[in-house]
Amino acid sequence: MTVAMPEQRFAELVSDALDLIPPELARAIDNVVVLIEPRNPEDPQLLGLYHGIALTERDTWYGGSLPDTVTIYREAILDICATEEDVVEEVVVTVIHEIAHYFGIDEDRLHELGWG
Repeated sequence: MTVAMPEQRFAELVSDALDLIPPELARAIDNVVVLIEPRNPEDPQLLGLYHGIALTERDTWYGGSLPDTVTIYREAILDICATEEDVVEEVVVTVIHEIAHYFGIDEDRLHELGWG
């Protein structure tokens, strides 16, 4: 069962999830834009996507690069949730998961840490 949720409320949940990032890590996030889209056109069930150069892979050539993006896919998340509480939890997991990719943490490690 899909949860119905206004776009503005979903955006607030993404903002709230970003606020959960510890301040020392949040200060290290640079040149990243967080976007909310309905779905990923290539993989409609994808919940989130990090696109860019992980912090651990940046070098002196990185300066002046376009921002990395973290995209959260609203409709895909709403599709897998039965309640608003489920949406809150899934948004947090998805946002943290994608931001972790920015810090160079791979899928296997995220699953080991419970953020998979």
